[in-house]
Amino acid sequence: MISRRDFIHGTGNLVMLTALPAFAESSASSPGFGAETAAHPENEGTLHSRWVALAESLKPVLKEEIQLPISIVHPQADSSKYLRWRMDVVSPAAAIEDRTFRPGDQFILDFGHHRTGYLSFSISGVGRNVDAPARLRFTFGEVPGDVAEPLHPYKGSLGEGWLPEDTVTIDYLPQDVRLPRRYSFRYVKVEIVGTSPSYAARFKNIRAHAVSSAVNQPPALPAGASDALQRIDAVSLATLRDCMQTTFEDGPRRDQRLWIGDLRLQALANYKSFRNLALVKRCLYLFAAFPREDGLLRACVFEKPKPAASGDFILDYAALYVAALFDYVKNSGDRDCGRELWPTAKRQLEIVGATVDPSGLLIAPKGIWVFIDWELKLDRTASMHGVLLYCYKQAAELAALLGFTEDSERYQNVARRMTVAAQEHFFDASEQLYTSGAGRQISLATQAWLILAGVPTQAAGAVAMRKALAHPEVVMPATPYLYHHVVSAMLACNMKSEALALIERYWGGMVQAGADTFWEVYNPSDSLASPYGDVHINSFCHAWSCTPAYLLRTIDFGVANG
Repeated sequence: MISRRDFIHGTGNLVMLTALPAFAESSASSPGFGAETAAHPENEGTLHSRWVALAESLKPVLKEEIQLPISIVHPQADSSKYLRWRMDVVSPAAAIEDRTFRPGDQFILDFGHHRTGYLSFSISGVGRNVDAPARLRFTFGEVPGDVAEPLHPYKGSLGEGWLPEDTVTIDYLPQDVRLPRRYSFRYVKVEIVGTSPSYAARFKNIRAHAVSSAVNQPPALPAGASDALQRIDAVSLATLRDCMQTTFEDGPRRDQRLWIGDLRLQALANYKSFRNLALVKRCLYLFAAFPREDGLLRACVFEKPKPAASGDFILDYAALYVAALFDYVKNSGDRDCGRELWPTAKRQLEIVGATVDPSGLLIAPKGIWVFIDWELKLDRTASMHGVLLYCYKQAAELAALLGFTEDSERYQNVARRMTVAAQEHFFDASEQLYTSGAGRQISLATQAWLILAGVPTQAAGAVAMRKALAHPEVVMPATPYLYHHVVSAMLACNMKSEALALIERYWGGMVQAGADTFWEVYNPSDSLASPYGDVHINSFCHAWSCTPAYLLRTIDFGVANG
């Protein structure tokens, strides 16, 4: 198996799954994928085109809110700050209208909090006459380092075009300008690159136009939530809000794409907060409309300029489409959607489960992209087994809910075999926890996914999680994505106090570090950590980090650990 980072850096080799062995969960008495799709009168091409059209009909109209800058700020290097900089207030933002600017001048505006949206302003020339265009360079900052540190030379592995900067030439002044690109920002640095000796530039009416499809008011947290948890929840909701555009984007700054793993977590938070069910449905149909030839879903799809397939396939993401569909049907009651997309969900288990051996052990094929987390040291064998087992159990419940009784029974049988195999192959009786791979690696990923898959009892799962947390060689998560699953596993084991403490320590650590939206990657001991080789390409408003808004609304704060 290869990790997501290996794939991005080109060190992995993505191979086709069509050569996998016969489907492990198929049998002569159970209908295959062809039998399910035969229920659709259209051929696959027509069906997928109809699904794209349905998804497009569900595209939301974004709510726009005009927001004013609060202050002019100056960055000051500060080694005591996690983000390496503090922003000193120079003056109120309104003072910008009293100043004029010539080439070489610059200013930084602080809008007070993060948003996804657009920038507009009025610009005029002050002097003898405006005899040349004005050229301006804009840098949009989610965090201080974006506008305080040079973005070049760029050292990252992702496309340089994602860096949050633009140079704009305004031919005629005075003029009202609205920059055409959408940005994700709190800070805006404006550098005057060129005017002419005859005039200086003056700015007025600088505005942000925040956009989102999150329009409903979320319910408050349950009574008893601490002030720290209230603040974490507010930042979580802001993260989700700014990622909710015309799809559930993974990051409004980068990649602005729809990924299955991110969607599932965003949707969970959305069900407990903004309740935009149509947006979830739109995203489920967009994924279903662009399968590979053998039916495997792509890990992400492009929305713009029109919906299109990507070339990315992730084994665990494909399986988790089943869970995302089940979550949607449970929370919306939309069984018609569930039935229509059931063959698509079922096909993911047929493909991903193709290498489950007769004993119930997943033998993951070599060269397939398995994500789980960004942590490169992580052995993913046991956690991928847990993901698939979890999804079989989710599928069994979904099939029963939709009336597919035979499918439900078959998936329950597969799940029973996989549960026994997991206990036999991954449990270390001497350590009282689960390990992974030939090196018997101990990680929170392994404990979390096997607990969520229901392999240990609640009591045994709590022992395993506590043993792993205390182990000196435990492999910890690298991202909020995996930390979500760790917290979920703790709650499944009735470890409420530990789960809340972890939320306060990890997500609360980002808040204390200055986050007003949660980040793609957070390493408490390294503010420059990046899966891509350059922190300036990181996303500091990232979908998979928003789940405290979900987790905190599932907890009864009046009940202690069992």
